[in-house]
Amino acid sequence: MIKNLTFILFISFLVGCAGTQKSELINKTSLKPIAVKKSSLETLIFTKKKDLIPLECSVIPLTKEEKSIKRSMVLLEKFFEEWKSVKHRMGGLSKRGIDCSGFVQLTFKKQFDLKVPRTTGLQVRLGKTIPKNKLKTGDLVFFKTSPRVNHVGIYLTDNTFIHTSSSKGVMKSKLNKGYWAKKYWTAKRVAFKTTDFFSQLIRREQV
Repeated sequence: MIKNLTFILFISFLVGCAGTQKSELINKTSLKPIAVKKSSLETLIFTKKKDLIPLECSVIPLTKEEKSIKRSMVLLEKFFEEWKSVKHRMGGLSKRGIDCSGFVQLTFKKQFDLKVPRTTGLQVRLGKTIPKNKLKTGDLVFFKTSPRVNHVGIYLTDNTFIHTSSSKGVMKSKLNKGYWAKKYWTAKRVAFKTTDFFSQLIRREQV
């Protein structure tokens, strides 16, 4: 009887020790959340308690070109919000009505302090021709809406451009969908800061 009781107590002691060791093992390796905050973005990282080390977040600075594109995007969006839904009027250059080339000319003048010619015929002769898959914010996009009529808009991003539609006025449209995808013609990147080139074009056009 005493031997049996001693054996039971011995077994209970072993089980108790094993349970304690298991519990301690779980506690030592349990996952603990660490919140890392950087630039208003919060990431929840889980790591083992024994592996806790200081964590650092590195931010890659924008290049000069990326900063320029970002600034251009802000300026174009701001101007669009001020003019959206203004109706189309051939030859117009105010909020009572404006045409596509007038909208481009006014946008570049007000937002970028650049003097761009008034007509699509002259605007399409500016700058450098850009492939459709290389477009960047601020590029001019041109369309052949009929054999003798051209249309122009300003590229934003993600195949979106702003322009003055003859039916809906100042609006946003997609380059790769429907009517404008079929009528797409070419694109130009304007980077001039003087009026010399524009003046030469205008004089040549008047001869």
